[in-house]
Amino acid sequence: MHVRLREWRADDAPVVLRAFRAPDLRTQASWPVVTLKDASGWITAWQGVGHAFAVTIDGPEGERVVGNVAVSRLHEHDNGWVSYWVVPEARGRGIAAAATGELARWAFDELGLYRLELEHRVDNPASCRVATKAGFRPEGIERGTLHHEGVRHDVERHARLATDPPIAHLPGSLIDPPLAVFRAAP
Repeated sequence: MHVRLREWRADDAPVVLRAFRAPDLRTQASWPVVTLKDASGWITAWQGVGHAFAVTIDGPEGERVVGNVAVSRLHEHDNGWVSYWVVPEARGRGIAAAATGELARWAFDELGLYRLELEHRVDNPASCRVATKAGFRPEGIERGTLHHEGVRHDVERHARLATDPPIAHLPGSLIDPPLAVFRAAP
């Protein structure tokens, strides 16, 4: 399976809308994404905020968008904040880990960042596996950090440094700046 990162396009809005209808993704957007207009707004909101890429795979009908990887909150200490999601039907295939690992390589090489951070809820072991497979080391638990729908959640913080060793199980990529093509880990 080939996994690619590319810029989001306006015609990707139906995929974004479908993704944010998944129960576990509904609270992942900064505002409710319930219409195509909201989904289009989500795509354009990334301009000037950070770098978000559509994660695609090759399918029988050609390229299919299955997720998002992004780096944002760039600041003076050469740090960035990583986020990712994959639509439910494409999960469990190594797509998120491969895309997140490639995003990290891109952020270190192209943006010159030194440290990348991400967090996941402690009750989301799949997201923890994505982070660790992509080379992000756990750094600790932050108690009660997130508040969604009246419930407080603990999160685990992970980080990856530009000086950390490369990830052996994620194959090297063919760089086509600023986007990359690579294979997902089996």
